[in-house]
Amino acid sequence: MTDSVRAYFKHSGDFRGHQLPPPSESSWRDVFYPKLFSVLNRRYWSEGLARDVMAGVIVGIVALPLAIAFAVASGVTPDKGLITAIVAGFLISFLGGSRVQIGGPTGAFIVIVYGIVRQYGTAGLLVSTMLAGLFLIGFGLLRLGSILKFIPYTVIVGFTSGIAVTIFSTQIKDALGLPLAEVPEQFIAKWGVYLANIGGMGIWPLFITLATIGIILGGKYYFPRLPGSLVAIIITTTLVWLFSLPVDTIGSRFPDLPSSFTLAWPTIDLSDLGEYIRPAFTIAILAAIESLLSAVVADGMISDEHHSNTELIAQGVANLFSPLFGGIPATGAIARTVTNVKSGGRTPVAGMVHAATLLLITLAFGAYAAMIPMACLAGVLIVISYNMSEWRSFLSILRAPLYEIVVLLATFFLTILVDLTLAIEIGMILAAFLFIRRMAKLGTVFSASVPGGAGRNDSAVENYSRLPTGVDVFEISGPFFFAAARKYQQVLQNLGTDSLVVIIRMRHVPFVDETGVRVFRDAINFMHQSKRMVLLSGVQPPVLHDLKRFGIVKLLGDDHIFTSFDAAMAFVKTLPEDARTTSSRSHMTARLRQNKVKDEV
Repeated sequence: MTDSVRAYFKHSGDFRGHQLPPPSESSWRDVFYPKLFSVLNRRYWSEGLARDVMAGVIVGIVALPLAIAFAVASGVTPDKGLITAIVAGFLISFLGGSRVQIGGPTGAFIVIVYGIVRQYGTAGLLVSTMLAGLFLIGFGLLRLGSILKFIPYTVIVGFTSGIAVTIFSTQIKDALGLPLAEVPEQFIAKWGVYLANIGGMGIWPLFITLATIGIILGGKYYFPRLPGSLVAIIITTTLVWLFSLPVDTIGSRFPDLPSSFTLAWPTIDLSDLGEYIRPAFTIAILAAIESLLSAVVADGMISDEHHSNTELIAQGVANLFSPLFGGIPATGAIARTVTNVKSGGRTPVAGMVHAATLLLITLAFGAYAAMIPMACLAGVLIVISYNMSEWRSFLSILRAPLYEIVVLLATFFLTILVDLTLAIEIGMILAAFLFIRRMAKLGTVFSASVPGGAGRNDSAVENYSRLPTGVDVFEISGPFFFAAARKYQQVLQNLGTDSLVVIIRMRHVPFVDETGVRVFRDAINFMHQSKRMVLLSGVQPPVLHDLKRFGIVKLLGDDHIFTSFDAAMAFVKTLPEDARTTSSRSHMTARLRQNKVKDEV
């Protein structure tokens, strides 16, 4: 280990390892630099390894029932969930940008994976997952990690709550033991079938489900150090085995359950590759959002900062290689990550140990997985759906402004009734439009020289009562972009009709887009045709750069753009007084012609 790495090593009572300096924007580390490379040093092996190993074992035990439950609920065999947790979980920790992220199958993917399996089959799911891996790698290489963090919270709560409701609805059949061979995929139709067959509910499946929920919830108080879901599985499976209870089990649902997994390249027909682009993109977007959210939560718990682009690349590699063994989509798992942190895990080694623990358990006890009752898995997933529903956040947003409520409800109901991808797309579009609308309302243009001028904000301007004759001052406040451009246009074209010098102050304009520039150019041309001189003052450097790029500076002339209002007023005072009155437009016409000739030359 180099001296520079040792110099940045930090040690505390809970062993946080050391932290390399944050990479610069131009550094290759900003794109891909796994956290594992920054934690392995001499002190770690003597003081941090034992704690990470213990945390990894605990998380591996916690992940076992979840991996099985997520796989079964997704419409694939339980072994595929274990494969994903082992292969993808190891790669995400080994290559990831977070020190404590735990990867694997998650509840958020249940709805997506189930739909893909129904439409494209298991082979289509594997191809979609691998394509999603490539998308995620591309996101990381393009440094999109920071951009994905700007997804509105209302959209996240909307689709997360929608997924939770959908997961809950998929477990009713097994939770109640309803005698249904097939269940409709659509939400409303599904509940219609449930209600029509409620008379066939089984007492023992319901008992197993309620017992599972009770054990998980009660375990938080009576055995907080043990994973409640695993305890529930052991107890209910034992009860079913001892008393031969008439309930469905994993073995009865999947009689040909594999006892091992091997490397197998999925069959890919290149002519059909285009069909998998949409589901692959859906997987990639959700994996990116979930993993970065989990990493942010972990950062807050250990006072660290993850590398978002590195994390995306690691997620991509995991989703690219996991299907080669039969795995399903994987991402960062918030619940398991939090468990890892609370158990003492502080480096990616804990996540790698978690994967190794799952592998050992699968090889040693995998045969007993067939005895797990389906109603028990339903109970586990019902608790998970409740925990991920974020109902408190949902209710709090319902007390927010109307536009927030619209985004939330649109995303929520589209997730439930239509499609998760469409829900995120529409949610983002609505949020963007509503944000643009709010930004447009912030923009104003008013006469600073006329008391009570349209849109005037007297607290934001100075006293212009001593302006020279024939000079009007107008101030634009807010972004000059497409949403506000038309409003600006109507006001700008009526500026200074009684004066020949118009000073437009732009000190509070943070940016201008092409639409705004076009409207600005039209307004300036209109004032020039009316023989009025236009001066700009207080233009911020980024805005001035855009005005030059779009030809506004050339249209006005460099000598008509000033860095401050005082400089503009000093220029005005150099003009003859008759050049500032309506009785001497010929002088102004000559000056404008002079500028035009100078611009053409």
